[in-house]
Amino acid sequence: MIEILDPTELARAKVTGALVADILYACKDRSGIGTNLLEIDQWAATMIKEAGAQSCYVDYAPSFGRGPFGRYICTAVNDAVLHGMPHDYTLADGDLLTLDLAVSLDGVAADSAISFIVGGSRPAESVAMISTTERALDAGIAAAGPGARIGDISHAIGSVLSAAGFPINTEFGGHGIGSTMHQDPHIANTGRPGRGYRLRPGLLLALEPWVMADTDELVTDADGWTLRSATGCRTAHSEHTIAITDDGAEILTLPTRAR
Repeated sequence: MIEILDPTELARAKVTGALVADILYACKDRSGIGTNLLEIDQWAATMIKEAGAQSCYVDYAPSFGRGPFGRYICTAVNDAVLHGMPHDYTLADGDLLTLDLAVSLDGVAADSAISFIVGGSRPAESVAMISTTERALDAGIAAAGPGARIGDISHAIGSVLSAAGFPINTEFGGHGIGSTMHQDPHIANTGRPGRGYRLRPGLLLALEPWVMADTDELVTDADGWTLRSATGCRTAHSEHTIAITDDGAEILTLPTRAR
């Protein structure tokens, strides 16, 4: 299903997007050496409930997971990259942490992810990986607009990832979003320009470049959800929900402090 939102729905999507971003950055600000992943999940749960929003994750049970997920936020550490289930793990200096969050408010969902390094250590490889996913995300957003095609976004993202030397997995990528979290079209993190669905104003997309340092192969953790690099290498992931407008693309998942 591909939804095209009307102006009223788009206005609600902006509110949802800001909420997602504000929760993500509040969790980031509070996370540090000694923080337990289960604490982060509880922070997210509290903020979602206080906002009158609904988690897109707690009852989520797709075919690729051992559902329902049962948590409010995804917390992926080091070699974990996607669908990281919060568990009893205490963050250490230098850990690379990805927080991924999707919520629904007033009938419209938004989805975003950020990667960052915990503590004062700054491993060069981790810094470069995070920067690459952020630059790829920027490139994908720049390629989006009315009349462009999904392949244009995929090509823009993939060009940045490939130029940085990272293998690209196409099993999981970006997606449409609207009244539900995951919708068509699928947006692979590499592709050919000029191909695929033509973008229209009112379309919401979640773009999410992610990389693993030396492999494109994933393995599923014993929890049935967390996806890790097959080689144990580090990973990074960045994501924004955007709205296609008459003039281009608008990022909906910017925190209030950045607007």
